[in-house]
Amino acid sequence: MKIRNRWWVVVGSVFGLFVGNGPIMQFTFGVFLLPVTKAFGWERSTTSLALVIGLTMTALFVPVAGRLIDRFGIRAVTLPAIVLFAAATASLALLADTPAKFMIIYALMGIAAAGQTPLPYAKAISAWFDDKRGLALGVAMAGVGLGAALVPQYAQALLTAFGWKGAYLGLAALTLVVGLTAVSLAVREPDQMRPVAGTTAAALPGATGREALRSGVFWKLALAFFAVALATNGTIAHVVPLLVDRGIAPGVATTAMAFAGAALIGGRLLAGYLLDRIFAPYVAAFFFAIPLIGIGMLLANLPPQYAALSVVLVGLGLGAEVDLIAFLLSRYLGLKSFGELYGYLFAAFMLGSGAGPYIMGLAFDKTGGYATALSALCVALLAACALMMSLGRYVYPQKEMAGMRWTKLQGAH
Repeated sequence: MKIRNRWWVVVGSVFGLFVGNGPIMQFTFGVFLLPVTKAFGWERSTTSLALVIGLTMTALFVPVAGRLIDRFGIRAVTLPAIVLFAAATASLALLADTPAKFMIIYALMGIAAAGQTPLPYAKAISAWFDDKRGLALGVAMAGVGLGAALVPQYAQALLTAFGWKGAYLGLAALTLVVGLTAVSLAVREPDQMRPVAGTTAAALPGATGREALRSGVFWKLALAFFAVALATNGTIAHVVPLLVDRGIAPGVATTAMAFAGAALIGGRLLAGYLLDRIFAPYVAAFFFAIPLIGIGMLLANLPPQYAALSVVLVGLGLGAEVDLIAFLLSRYLGLKSFGELYGYLFAAFMLGSGAGPYIMGLAFDKTGGYATALSALCVALLAACALMMSLGRYVYPQKEMAGMRWTKLQGAH
């Protein structure tokens, strides 16, 4: 199928990310935690370790998936990854009858999920869009927020009707049908930019992976996104117990989390809109400062009516990073090794996402509260803002991409 309107790539990306690694593997985990532990008599910590293993494997293998995508193309990597990811999800219902098997399958899910992260979709959109790139990325990445909001509800409905095994099979079927259809019909590079015979298209502008790893810009981006993921995910993971500890009813505290999901979607759309109009480091610093205000409100122990607002502010920051990674990468390091470099940056983001909740929990165990950890997370966000402001002018600004004929690539749209 020839893509005549580049916005179909965005539509396909929304659906692909709707059943991506986050909505399917991460955001549904809480739905299955109690049913699985009760079915086998496992401890919650034992069951939860499987998710940590899965996310760690994704972080390790995303750079590998990125290099493969740069070399062989998006569909050649992402379509098999979706099939393997769905097969691993189904295996949880069919094979996971011991903690070891459960963890091994989650590890395999994590490896397959490396090809079902935002990476291939961000690469496709960055290839099709020079103008309106920020908006296109923001709309596409909102698919993660939609999945985070709706897929757990779908899993809960399946669990109620068919039990946890039926729910895992239902998730596998949803991933297979929606993911394969979206990528097969709408997600790929422009013909002129597709790798041929296993070699990366030489005309693409930008730094190679080796060159980027020696540049200060890459490490500024990596450290900034690690710090932001550390702060936002660490806070969100513990915000319900934090609020309950302060006397807020569990139901009210949990409801506040729903605002975080809505803010995540809004943050991605707003960031995408602004990136096309305002210098990207300013936009990034703005979205990194917003959760700083939210965390500051939590530190100030304001009255309960401010709880939802503080969570929304943290969620706005949480919702902007994935499209910011893609946009900043394309403008400062180019498209030549986009998949590989996005993989490295997304791995840094994933590592921060895992370390943040652990640091919050460790601080609570040691001090009996969250104040010390929240203060440290504020420092991390300030550092991220400073790193963004030090990036300097774009290396690959809009419509000045050396060696590329963007009007020809984009065609009729």
